[in-house]
Amino acid sequence: MRLSVIIAVGITALLGANSASAWGGEPVVGEPVIVNDELVFPEGVIIPRYMTDTEKKWMETHSHVTSRAVTPPPTGPIHCAAEYEAMDGIVLTWKSFTPILTSMGKEITTTGAADIYVICDSAAVQTSANTSLTSAGANMSRVKYRQYATNSVWVRDYGPRYVFEGDCRALTDHDYNRPRPLDDELPANFAAYKHHAFYEHQLIHGGGNYHLDSNNHSFATELIWNENPLLTHTQIHDIWMDYQNLDTHIFPPFPTSVDSTQHLDMWMQVIADNKVVISDWPSNSGSTQDVICDNAAIYMAGQGYTVYRVPAFSVSGVHYTYTNVVMCNNLVLLPSYTNATVSPSNATALATWQSAVPGKTVVQVNCQAIVTSAGVMHCIASHVPRHRGAVGGGGGLSPTAYLKNLRGGESLPPAVPVDIKWISDDDVSVSNVDILLSTDGGATFDMTIASATADDWVQTWNPPNIWAPYCRIKIVARDGVGNTGSDQSPVNFAITGAPVPGDVSCDAHVTLADLPPFVEALLDVGSFTGCNINAADVNGDTLIDGRDAAGFVDALVP
Repeated sequence: MRLSVIIAVGITALLGANSASAWGGEPVVGEPVIVNDELVFPEGVIIPRYMTDTEKKWMETHSHVTSRAVTPPPTGPIHCAAEYEAMDGIVLTWKSFTPILTSMGKEITTTGAADIYVICDSAAVQTSANTSLTSAGANMSRVKYRQYATNSVWVRDYGPRYVFEGDCRALTDHDYNRPRPLDDELPANFAAYKHHAFYEHQLIHGGGNYHLDSNNHSFATELIWNENPLLTHTQIHDIWMDYQNLDTHIFPPFPTSVDSTQHLDMWMQVIADNKVVISDWPSNSGSTQDVICDNAAIYMAGQGYTVYRVPAFSVSGVHYTYTNVVMCNNLVLLPSYTNATVSPSNATALATWQSAVPGKTVVQVNCQAIVTSAGVMHCIASHVPRHRGAVGGGGGLSPTAYLKNLRGGESLPPAVPVDIKWISDDDVSVSNVDILLSTDGGATFDMTIASATADDWVQTWNPPNIWAPYCRIKIVARDGVGNTGSDQSPVNFAITGAPVPGDVSCDAHVTLADLPPFVEALLDVGSFTGCNINAADVNGDTLIDGRDAAGFVDALVP
């Protein structure tokens, strides 16, 4: 049965001292409650990154299921976007820790030269976020609001995760490893909002337990094995390969006594194709977590990465990390802390990061308020890569498209409906598309299947009754200012209908190009090697002779 959620607005009496007012005031760290066998996520309560005791209790009698069906993986060439690549924006859920979110939003929209997509539970939350960001000096032209209710702030863990399919952005998603169904649905909702393709795989997963470079290498901890006991290690690896084109290496996880999430982003960050930052434990030399980090540093160095080390601490059950950062274009948001044991290392971490990312601006943000909930800034931010379209003559960037089928090798009978499928992308939006047919291997596209049709990614087409073995489809996407971008079949497919009389070259047209093969067929049928000898029999009497010549001239010049 699908999880259901009540957003409680008047259940303070059920929560006691753990509750903050649903009508205002600072949120407090707490848990959901179970009411009538359902999890209730009340207003004014911060749900930590780790699975709470209440959620664990609920999970004892409920299976972790999702209502979303697993989809087939992307069919095109896939590139999973690394966090240090060019970014369009960062997704933030305006749920809790709003002073930190405000600082992040201000820096991302100014120094980072990117948008923020601010997910708000309600219009009132949006108003509050707008006031905070305006007062902080954010570039408000880069603030994009989306009203959608969530359960928690930890958007890194529940999504989205972006890939490129061809040159179009698409989202891949997983089943969130927490029983927080509103969170779990956000990636699909965001994909619909952005009109980006969406692919769902079967892994139970928390997105913070993952890092990758732009060369198809990725990393996670053994937590992913424990979360998916019905799958083999090879199956888990191959799911990520199929949906994200990533070869994933698995590291041991930290003990839960050190990090309750066991997520990789709490102790490692890939910062370039050949650079990585990994925690070190100056106060816990030889500890399990120190050995895991040291061995990971050795492994990454052996893979050709330059390894930078930053201090980490476990103080009173809190994991303090300087690897849980947000990279956005030329900006790195680095946590700082006020804890007396940890704060002397703020300067050391800053210097290390500045050395590791020359040319970028490293901005420290006080994260003492959030780190006690088992996460920092990386955990509350999700990356949206920049659109790949070329600079458009009409302004902005041109659309991109990717043709999903009819990419070559197919043989289509005439008049049998076939769905032409594609996806598209733009920095703003695609207004409409043209769908064109070439019968000469892409030299020309002079047959229009659809003109200025809706960009709904499918067009039912009845192939014409022609014999045309050199066909290709082109999708031309158009944005609101007239910029266009396209994709087409890279290899020919065939339409196997009746020949066009006189079309000896088999391009569905009778032109002067047909004259040499027609003459060849006329002079010596036995040596004729054209693709369609029946087309040379213009008058249809099963002979190729002088009587066909007149018919050929008539076909050539209607």
